[in-house]
Amino acid sequence: MNDIKVNGTLLLPGDAGFDEARKPWNLAVDQPVRAVVEAADADDVAAVVSYARLNGLAVTAQPSGHGASGDTDGTILLKTTHLGGVSIEDGVARVGAGVKWGEVLAAAGPLGLTGLAGSSPVVSVTGYTLGGGLSWFGRRYGFAADSVRAFEAVDAAGDRVRVTAESDPDLFWALRGGGGDFALVTSLEFGLNPAPELFGGRMMWPVERAREVFDAFAETTAEAPEELTLWFDLLKFPGAPGFVAVDATFLGEHPGALLRRFDRIGGLISDTRRPTPVAELGSICAEPTDPSPGSGRFELLTGLEGVADVLLGAPIDPLISVQVRHLGGALARPAEGGGAVGHLAEPYSVYMFGRPTPDTAERITDLTKALVPHTSGRKTYTMLTQGERAASAFPASTLARLRDLKRARDPHGVIRANFPVLR
Repeated sequence: MNDIKVNGTLLLPGDAGFDEARKPWNLAVDQPVRAVVEAADADDVAAVVSYARLNGLAVTAQPSGHGASGDTDGTILLKTTHLGGVSIEDGVARVGAGVKWGEVLAAAGPLGLTGLAGSSPVVSVTGYTLGGGLSWFGRRYGFAADSVRAFEAVDAAGDRVRVTAESDPDLFWALRGGGGDFALVTSLEFGLNPAPELFGGRMMWPVERAREVFDAFAETTAEAPEELTLWFDLLKFPGAPGFVAVDATFLGEHPGALLRRFDRIGGLISDTRRPTPVAELGSICAEPTDPSPGSGRFELLTGLEGVADVLLGAPIDPLISVQVRHLGGALARPAEGGGAVGHLAEPYSVYMFGRPTPDTAERITDLTKALVPHTSGRKTYTMLTQGERAASAFPASTLARLRDLKRARDPHGVIRANFPVLR
């Protein structure tokens, strides 16, 4: 494979740095690949796709390695980390495939704008958006995927293309939430949203207050405006006591009395709520910013009645966290001209996470089974985890359309997403 001609770096098994380069963000996921190409530019992306097509191979693209499934056996791993650049004009951001959300928020915040970012500043904009993008501000503005105006991409034939609603409506629809199975995106353009003022932070109590906090969470989210987003967290860090927390963002100067129920709960350990610059959005959850091993599972909840009994019936050990997110709002409404991401009827979600051990896997399985009466069985593509399939992320009609498009545009399977639609 030394005949792949790129401006970036080509690494083959046995080369210094190969094993490190093939690792995804979740170090518990093994990625067996034939080669790693660290692309220097969009021409490299086209060159790799053309080489793969001519040699009967497949390409998996990863900007940051988040969301890896391990389904990479025999592929060329194309890392687009170096495809950078952020520009903003007239409320529209243009970013390279390797740009992370923290970079966008740092540029947009001083302009009184925000993108539809999630909890981490180190997740790539492109990978997150191709999977739909479940944002802090999704209740107000919907999925990140539906804010996209255009993609620059390389198709399965190795051609560089610009994809818009006018130029290629089918591919444009698929790339907005259908995953990375249809073209390799090198840059994208998306609309930003007003955020002249933002209030956010985390309230934390000892875990003994969990029932009170959950009840306040349920009551507050039942009447919350779309500008307010709350996430309920059970936390158990190794060697530390258990905690319960509520993470909050409010698109405005101050939520006023909206959080009054939490203010009445005694035993508060810490409270970081404050006017928050958009660029500091990632500080609310303070998630790790370096790769590490982990095991998790995401489910959509049909409601909260009975959920507290399952989650609070016993300590979450050996899990590190269990998080319930309030969804609804714009996420529950079909977007006009929306993409494959669709909308969510489920008003809440739950995510369970821990170290990748047999005990963790058993605890996640037990909780998942106990939650079955309260879950819909559907996933969101952006939150799929190892061992799951793209089919669980879409209604039957959407999945059929995605599969038809994949067969038509990439009949030889040159492009392989983390979670392929045909598997």
